[in-house]
Amino acid sequence: MLIPNGSVFTPALLTLTGIPGLESVQRWIGIPFCVMYFMAVIGNSLILGIIKYEHSLHKPMYIFLAMLGATDIALSTCILPKMLGIFWFHLPEISFVACLLQMWLIHSLQATESGILLAMALDRYVAICHPLRHTTFFSQQLLTHIAVGVILRGAILVAPCLVLIKFRLKLYRTTVISHTYCEHMAIVKLATEDVRINKIYGLFVAFSILGFDIIFITLSYIQIFITVFQLPQKEARFKAFNTCIAHICVFLQFYLLAFFSFFTHRFGAHIPPYVHILLSNLYLLVPPVLNPIVYGVKTKQIRDHVLKLLFSKKFLNH
Repeated sequence: MLIPNGSVFTPALLTLTGIPGLESVQRWIGIPFCVMYFMAVIGNSLILGIIKYEHSLHKPMYIFLAMLGATDIALSTCILPKMLGIFWFHLPEISFVACLLQMWLIHSLQATESGILLAMALDRYVAICHPLRHTTFFSQQLLTHIAVGVILRGAILVAPCLVLIKFRLKLYRTTVISHTYCEHMAIVKLATEDVRINKIYGLFVAFSILGFDIIFITLSYIQIFITVFQLPQKEARFKAFNTCIAHICVFLQFYLLAFFSFFTHRFGAHIPPYVHILLSNLYLLVPPVLNPIVYGVKTKQIRDHVLKLLFSKKFLNH
């Protein structure tokens, strides 16, 4: 229903434009994005399968890695099918309810991934700083509580964003979202009404989740480094530090991309829109691709099982 001033009252459909300024080459951009998606799904599925069927890997470190892989698959699946529908099949329309659902899933999964990285840092902290307590501390019950906690934390904290948009914002200046997926601020900016509460709550969620997790991950690794450098033997220091390298790499690439995307989106007024959108897409696609590669290369147990799987298949083929 159109209001006399041209605004739209609670639109049934929204339109995702894709990448503003790069519409003519979107079909080609979709190719590397599609390749990245399949790499993410295959790589993370491989790690999930290995951890599930190898009982020697049923330990906290690998259970958290399996959770990270499942989250990565879900997160990339939330955005890629619709994105490729825009790029390749000219299907830009999405229902308002489906758009809100996609927004909730994306931000909830981002919060879940951040929570898993925090749990992995806690696991490394206890394993290195308090090794005798590690087995008793990370009981099956605690692992279950952590898994449920990181999922519910994101889902519950992001849910009010849906409520604030659905029931507070009624008038929209346009139904066109200049993005490849439904993101909180991209939807909020469509409204003609006062959106300060929406913006403030969005910032609160971002900083209460990412800020909290980064602080405690950093504190954990400061204590880990202090403990490692106090070990008397060089070989012991190297072995202890080597168990953390993969997590440090994953931690850095996830949060650096997150903050780079976050700050350019809000404060980079002179940066072209297509740069914002590309960064947002890479932030959601690069970690799911890199995580299984990093853990496959840097974690000996995972690497050995991948090689065993590949060579056994090669042997059977011959």
